[in-house]
Amino acid sequence: MNQFHFSWQGLLSLLLCLLAIPALPLIATDAAIPVSSGTTFVIFILIGAAALLSFTKLSEGLCAAILFFAAHAAAWLLLAGISGNEGKAQASFFILIAAAWLLAWRCVSILSAIRSRSAAGSYTLRLLIPAIFGAWILVIWEAATRGAGIPFILLPPPSAIGVRIAGSLSILWTDVQQTIFKAVLIGYIVGCASGFIVAILADRVAFLRRGLLPIGNLVSALPIIGVAPIMVMWFGFDWESKAAVVIIMTFFPMLVNTVAGLAASGNMERDLMRTYASSYWQTLFKLRLPAAAPFIFNALKINSTLALIGAIVAEFFGTPMSGMGFRISTEIGRMNVDMVWAEIAVAAVAGSVFYGIVAIIERMTTFWHPSIRGGQT
Repeated sequence: MNQFHFSWQGLLSLLLCLLAIPALPLIATDAAIPVSSGTTFVIFILIGAAALLSFTKLSEGLCAAILFFAAHAAAWLLLAGISGNEGKAQASFFILIAAAWLLAWRCVSILSAIRSRSAAGSYTLRLLIPAIFGAWILVIWEAATRGAGIPFILLPPPSAIGVRIAGSLSILWTDVQQTIFKAVLIGYIVGCASGFIVAILADRVAFLRRGLLPIGNLVSALPIIGVAPIMVMWFGFDWESKAAVVIIMTFFPMLVNTVAGLAASGNMERDLMRTYASSYWQTLFKLRLPAAAPFIFNALKINSTLALIGAIVAEFFGTPMSGMGFRISTEIGRMNVDMVWAEIAVAAVAGSVFYGIVAIIERMTTFWHPSIRGGQT
């Protein structure tokens, strides 16, 4: 019985290990903190052994666990070796980083093929796979910036950004409160709610539908940098002007998507409702709004990112002494790029969480829809 199967990631990882041997050492000989031969040997053993095991027919879970440990342990040793030796990495360092990355790729491929029978296991895999993928973006980023000695002002390594986040939690929290908890949330709620209500009216009144939708397409094309200064002049420098920008950005996507969703129900279903003498509002709440739910949630998800972008950009044009956009524009002028990247990282996490919450609510409320049931495994 054949106990082996082909793994092109494992094969390439082995070839890269062999290619790295004549390119040793990992760090230039004049480095301040040289990497010991024992550490180099352990890195080769981790990558080589895991690459060979990837060819064997081990259980999927065991094979993924071995690849996960080997890839991340080798990457940690490599990054620890370059710390304090920025710009001193040799070709073998980058070759071994690529070999470890291939093992992580193989690990993710195996995890993607696993079909868990339990809901908890399936949910864990859905979180673990993107977590590994994201972690390796940071690993490659760290290796490139420190290994190649990229100037800090151009691109700081993730570790420096993490240190800055840890040391500036109070400032970041103040900025989050000003930008997200005030401007974004209030503008998002008001913009989406008003867009939804006007869409219902436009669906009921043909005059509004024919007049508003072309204007919606026009307003959606307006640049933020043109609208934001006007809103600051109208509503002042505090969060109200940023919320106004968010309302403008979120109103028309909700309007257009809701109107399109209300027209999505089939003629046969509407004819059936009419045969039962259903009123307009009965048809709306029992047929057309449920059919429009995917369109409405699509607008909510789009607006979750538009609202954050709009509020941050609006803060560039006048704001109190706090806010994510204010901090970015101020710190980039001081060349504190690590603080700028810290704000960007916090904004990215907040936007992802916001989007994720809307997506979870969508799954909970529209679980019956074919677009949701078809995506479940």
